[in-house]
Amino acid sequence: MGASTLGTIDSKPDGGPRVDGRDFAPFSYLTVPNAALYRGVMDAFMLAKRRFTVHMRPEDVQEALGHSPDLSVIADAMARLVDWGNLRADPDTSRVTTVEDFHRARFLYQLTRHGEAVEEAVARYDEALGRRGALQAVALLDISTQLRALAELANHAEPDPAKVHLLLAGLVGRFTDLADNAQAFMGSLQRTIDLQDTAVEAFLAYKDRLIDYLERFIKDLVSTGSEIARLVESIEVTGVERLLDLAARREAEDAAPGGAPPGIDHSDDPREREFARAQLLWLDRWRGFRAWFISEHRHPSQAKLLRAQARAAIPALLQVVAALNERRAGRSDRSADFRELARWFAQAPEEADLHRLWRAAFGLTAARHLVGETESDRAVPPSTPWITAPGLTISPRLRKTGSYERRGKPNQVVDRSAQRRYLAQLAAQEAEQTAAARAALATAHPTRLSDFGQLDPVPFRLFLGLLGDALAARTPGMKTVQVTTSDGSMAVLLTALPGGRTAEIRSPDGVFRGPDHLVEIIDLTDDGRAEASA
Repeated sequence: MGASTLGTIDSKPDGGPRVDGRDFAPFSYLTVPNAALYRGVMDAFMLAKRRFTVHMRPEDVQEALGHSPDLSVIADAMARLVDWGNLRADPDTSRVTTVEDFHRARFLYQLTRHGEAVEEAVARYDEALGRRGALQAVALLDISTQLRALAELANHAEPDPAKVHLLLAGLVGRFTDLADNAQAFMGSLQRTIDLQDTAVEAFLAYKDRLIDYLERFIKDLVSTGSEIARLVESIEVTGVERLLDLAARREAEDAAPGGAPPGIDHSDDPREREFARAQLLWLDRWRGFRAWFISEHRHPSQAKLLRAQARAAIPALLQVVAALNERRAGRSDRSADFRELARWFAQAPEEADLHRLWRAAFGLTAARHLVGETESDRAVPPSTPWITAPGLTISPRLRKTGSYERRGKPNQVVDRSAQRRYLAQLAAQEAEQTAAARAALATAHPTRLSDFGQLDPVPFRLFLGLLGDALAARTPGMKTVQVTTSDGSMAVLLTALPGGRTAEIRSPDGVFRGPDHLVEIIDLTDDGRAEASA
């Protein structure tokens, strides 16, 4: 800490602020003019505490600050911290050799409980401001692993309370870390997109890694998040309240006697009071965890919102890159043009030059004459002054309505018949391809997805759209769903199959894999099939 930033000690304040009867004097050193000096002194005491040093003298603090500022300034600062309650001063008699030394004020200083609490709060504040966070795909895997173990315990008639409690505590800790880090990362990402906390060169250097990082997390969130949602639903089916009660009961075993609120009989069993409190706490934790991965009616899950925010960040990053490239390529914008124009105005030698520059820049030249309806009116050159120009004949229709019909040959109409025929041919080809795809996908009876085998590109794209509509319409707990396409041409009946079998459908574009389902696809344009289905 340089001496240039440290001045004389400010005058002693009358006292710290008080809010609702609470004394906030230990926070006073953060807002006074010489806050940098006080922060340095308190940092020296916190460093000494981490090294298991209890007491410090002013010369010890001076050494920790790099022998600056003067010892008297540091001693005065430590005295002010004692007045505010951050430090405690004890007489130092260990180095007394004469009577004069005994009467000279010498103190040993140490942190008070209030001073240490303030420093911890300030350190936490600085950490929160500088935290960038991360999208923890590993945390998603840990959560799914713990949920699988919890689902196994839920199937037991009498699960081990210790194992249940440890799993739930680990689950809460890992989930809290995941949510906090994701929130911090998305906040720092938005600041990066706004170019508020990063240099241009650094942004261009790491934007590819950042986009790849976002894409990998989105992929993991989709796959692992759906597995977590299924595990949560399976645990709730077997009875999650029983597991939460076991964890709350285990925490209540260590409840100390007494401590009941005013008006409560202290003769009650403190373990029952602690159990009731812990029971509500664990239930709230589970509800928050469930809402993070499972969407409710009109309330999308936090994982879905985070996925949408991460997806939206990718095009935003690309837009920033495009803007930076344009700026680096030397392309000017309107603000730069106006600044350059202002310099030209400031450097103009004469007032006449200012007027010429104004007309050239903004096009505010002399007003042009109106174009009349007669040949003599059109023959007047634009340079003719208004005072010497002949009168202009104005049509009554123009005077009344502000417009008049233009005389002369009408504009030619462009023949678009060739383009219309081409568009009609494209529409007919697309209709034929769609009809052929419907015929290829229509099933005479419910069929497994794994029995479809291989599909051509057009039927495969139509099949993906039908399957996506059916899966989007299915809600948690629903085994069978039936939907109709928006054009009313096809209906899909999808039924989930037990056993966890994986289906594969091959196409020239790749291999589609997913959980096997029983599907029936009905071509509603076929009257016979539509009536049979009805």
